[in-house]
Amino acid sequence: MLQTTDDSFDGGYFEEERSSEVVNSRIGDAADPRLKEVLSVLTKHLHNAVKEIEPTHEEWFAAIRFLTETGQMCSDWRQEYILLSDVLGVTMLVDAINHRRPSGATPNTILGPFYIEGAPEYPNGANICLDHKGEPTLVRGRVTDVDGNPVAGARIDVWQTNDDGFYDVQQKEEQPEYNLRGVFTSDANGDYWFQTVKPRFYPIPDDGPVGKLLGDLDRHPNRAAHMHFIVTAEGYDEIITHIFTPDCPYLKEDTVFGVKKDLVAEFHTVDDPAMAAQYGLPNPFLLTDWNFVLAPKPQPTSPRDPQ
Repeated sequence: MLQTTDDSFDGGYFEEERSSEVVNSRIGDAADPRLKEVLSVLTKHLHNAVKEIEPTHEEWFAAIRFLTETGQMCSDWRQEYILLSDVLGVTMLVDAINHRRPSGATPNTILGPFYIEGAPEYPNGANICLDHKGEPTLVRGRVTDVDGNPVAGARIDVWQTNDDGFYDVQQKEEQPEYNLRGVFTSDANGDYWFQTVKPRFYPIPDDGPVGKLLGDLDRHPNRAAHMHFIVTAEGYDEIITHIFTPDCPYLKEDTVFGVKKDLVAEFHTVDDPAMAAQYGLPNPFLLTDWNFVLAPKPQPTSPRDPQ
């Protein structure tokens, strides 16, 4: 191979050593600055990965086939690329970068694919379990700001699987509509409470290329047992989060990396007939106390400087 001692770079000819520089040099001056920044970084790291891995042609085409099959699996109700992002931990990383909050504020986690708008609004104390399966559970707590002041009128949107490990939208002919979904509002003291059942773990859809990838990597498809919440109040940053049961066998192996230590709750067995009667629950029952701490809504910032 012809060698040259000229270290100048004009971006014209392809060179293995400077492959990403050659590609990025073709981006024109009229390109959107943010798009240029993003694609330049992606190209740089992709080329570095290829140089480190040194894939064969067969391995590279296997990767292309995997991405093709992933796209072919997508539909109006299933997004296999989001699933791929989830199992690689990228969804959680993007969420963490975009929700850096003050110390003490409730952390975010991923939204998940089974949220639906328009869940029934209930008074505090209502029971969202409509199929009457599972261990009766009381969830109660307060919504406050980072200084401990109560936040009245906060909207608490909750949803979870039933005791069989399915969301209502996965079993439309078997579960009541809006089973284990509801919206509650914190009172003047910031308090909220509702009846439900203890959540259980469940597998993500694993019948597609992402599920096969998990199997090839000797990874299971299970999500740790959790309840979903979206908590909103005027003037505060929206919280999209979960709470997890402490005894779930997949707590430290959640397949989409959604568990954060600060989101693991305690579920106590309560044997107190008077308290059960007060909340309209059978005795004994499970109790989890969970407070949400809201951070102020971030102030708008100027557009990102491409430099």
